[in-house]
Amino acid sequence: MSKKNKIKPDVVMKEFWRVNERFADLFNGVLFQGEAVIRSDRLCELDTDMSGTIRWKDGESTLNRVRDIVKKEYDGVEFNILGVEIQDKVHYAMPLRTMIYDGLGYLKEYNDTKRKNKDKQGMSQNEFLSGMKKSDKLHPIFTIVLYYSEEPWDGPCSIKDMMVDMKPEFESIFNDYRMKLVQIRDCDKYKFNNEDVRMVFDITRAIYDEDYENIYREYNDKNISVELLRMISVITESPDLMDIAEGDRNEEVNMCSALKKLQDESKLIGREEGRKEERIESIASGLAGSPSNIRP
Repeated sequence: MSKKNKIKPDVVMKEFWRVNERFADLFNGVLFQGEAVIRSDRLCELDTDMSGTIRWKDGESTLNRVRDIVKKEYDGVEFNILGVEIQDKVHYAMPLRTMIYDGLGYLKEYNDTKRKNKDKQGMSQNEFLSGMKKSDKLHPIFTIVLYYSEEPWDGPCSIKDMMVDMKPEFESIFNDYRMKLVQIRDCDKYKFNNEDVRMVFDITRAIYDEDYENIYREYNDKNISVELLRMISVITESPDLMDIAEGDRNEEVNMCSALKKLQDESKLIGREEGRKEERIESIASGLAGSPSNIRP
């Protein structure tokens, strides 16, 4: 990022999505076509540590895993667990990684249930064996993988994608696990209602496509918060945009003015780099024609 600012991109991303209104809109836009199924006032943040111990007859093994963002969506009767994993690079084992996160979440709740039933009173033999009563139930976990790189995702999207080629007989009965991947580059197919979410996705996609005219047309008379500009600069890896955000003493910045300044600075840098390349080519050409380089 910027030389002037010691900003950690992952922290900026997490802070942005921890806001309940944005978090809820992300899930509603991706999973429910923009319908307000998940309400922001029913969300509360959970511990992101999913570490757990897996025990078997002859021993045990611990797995240490920490998720990016996890929230509980409580409707007054039951609840769902919602998680977001943020990726800036393609992870070729991401379906497995996500499946392990979800599995550890279920394991964590299962262990909590067993501890609640530790007195074993009134439990049948089968219930005693598992530590769970027949009436005990786990709560569903839903995970979104948010990929914000300019490069398209070329990795697997399911456990099946990670497998070797299977015979049709085996492929038809394979228990697959498919992760929900969201790419900012193609997020126009989702319906977002939260203005912050919509603006971050729209402006980022336009910058990736170098469609500055669209930004000027849509945001010519609009100001955006410094927080949003910081978020866009992190996603697009634009340190100069970050400097503009951090250098502005106001809480809001005109997006078009910021981009205009960024474009002017980019042109200046381009001219300087062009002159530098010309000097290098000139020096190289001179060396190539010097007598010391001519062999008998």
